[in-house]
Amino acid sequence: MKAERTNAKSGFTLIEVLLVVVIIGILAAVAIPRLGGRVQQAEIARARSDIAAISMALRMYELDMGQYPQSLSALVNNPGGTRWQGPYLEAGELPTDPWGREYQYTRTDNHYRLRSLGPDGTEGSGEITN
Repeated sequence: MKAERTNAKSGFTLIEVLLVVVIIGILAAVAIPRLGGRVQQAEIARARSDIAAISMALRMYELDMGQYPQSLSALVNNPGGTRWQGPYLEAGELPTDPWGREYQYTRTDNHYRLRSLGPDGTEGSGEITN
């Protein structure tokens, strides 16, 4: 008696592979737009958090020096003064906003304004302020 041979091949057919690719494509098409909005929300939340941290550093600087600094660089580099107790930011450097731009700082007498121009980078449209 001859031993019977079976030609059983294991693996996936082309149709099975195409079906899996189509399913993955559908899932990606549904998930990516939903996650895209979350990324922008996270960037805005980070900008708000940075502004809060810089504002706290500005208040500490003002307590030590008696006035707000001329520029944000005074929070990490001594502008000249014996009462300076910095650096006032933990990282020892000024952060940039989530979109790679510097935070906008203006000082008038005993007040200051700190802001990010937001995702689109234009003034008056989507700004994030203290």
